[in-house]
Amino acid sequence: MADEIAALFASAGITNEIFLVFVVIAIVVVGAIVVIITSRPILDIYPYLNPSARVRARKGRLFDEKQISEIVETNDIHEFENYLKGIPDYADVLENYPVDKALDIQCADTYDFAARIVPKEIKSCFVVLSKKTDIDNIKSLLTAKEAGLTNEETEELLIPRGSSYEILESLVDADDVAGIVTGLDSTEFGAVLEDALPKYEETGMILALESALDKYYLESLLRSSDVPADENRQILFSYVGTQVDIANLKLIIRAKEDNLSYDDIAPYMLEDGYQLREWKLKDLMEAQDVSNVISGLEGTKYAEALTEAMTRYNETGAVSVFENALDTFLVETIKSLSTKKPLGIGPIIGYVSQKETEIKNLKIIARAKREAGFPNSKIMEMLI
Repeated sequence: MADEIAALFASAGITNEIFLVFVVIAIVVVGAIVVIITSRPILDIYPYLNPSARVRARKGRLFDEKQISEIVETNDIHEFENYLKGIPDYADVLENYPVDKALDIQCADTYDFAARIVPKEIKSCFVVLSKKTDIDNIKSLLTAKEAGLTNEETEELLIPRGSSYEILESLVDADDVAGIVTGLDSTEFGAVLEDALPKYEETGMILALESALDKYYLESLLRSSDVPADENRQILFSYVGTQVDIANLKLIIRAKEDNLSYDDIAPYMLEDGYQLREWKLKDLMEAQDVSNVISGLEGTKYAEALTEAMTRYNETGAVSVFENALDTFLVETIKSLSTKKPLGIGPIIGYVSQKETEIKNLKIIARAKREAGFPNSKIMEMLI
């Protein structure tokens, strides 16, 4: 066989030396292909190794169920604060700020931490997440100005974090809401607020400005994750998309409770959702009431959670039961997503979600502890 191959090459004018060169090249090419195929999984994992390790270290410091129960059992807000001061993650910030602001700072620092450590391929999404701090600060500034609070009272509401904090701090003494909007002209939020300003001036309600900010944030979040090219980014897209759907659902349910029409709601909706596409959102916005919104979700992954909440809504008449159900659904969804890529994005989104939930629960407990005699059993029911 070897003689026949050699004769074939010789008849084609190919010498033994050239033949050997072809053989070597073939071996190199095949070897390169094998190396690429075998190393691809390692290359996919490598960018996440350091971020995952740092996140796992922080996850170990999150409160467990026993600690949450101990916090719920504290007698009042002072005992609650003293408990947190014994926890290193909260101790330093509580030395300088009241508890509510300290919790907001912890949340802002969590977003900033994630945005700094994640791999480049998913960084833009976490940078957008960190903008929640700026948006919360803008909302606080607008609300304070509308309510006529003093400069000192207004500044106290601001979270000393975020990329626009210095600009917002300088606007504490603005004359009115329009002055704040003008002062934010140089920021990425300027155009959004300017477009919504006429609606505010027409209605006298800052809801138009707040809703415009929320819509801008969700649009930015979707754009930052809309190319699910690999499994990590597919998980990221599900993580972001579910949040967008839930924000839309909360808005629709609130609007229907207030008897608002499709035309009232539509300007504030993010039409391109995740599972809830434009046609479905249109149907929900045109629903007659809250009950019809919930029944209209049949066939979606949100149906079961909200159908169960419908019974409590009928008993209490409070739409907050739907919001709580959606918050719980989001936590469970992210928990499931976080297990799908344990050597990738999973631990990162898991940690961010768990930290958000921890802070939300601490805020719930703090509010309850300010009310004398508030039942601990009721607090436990309110936790996410």
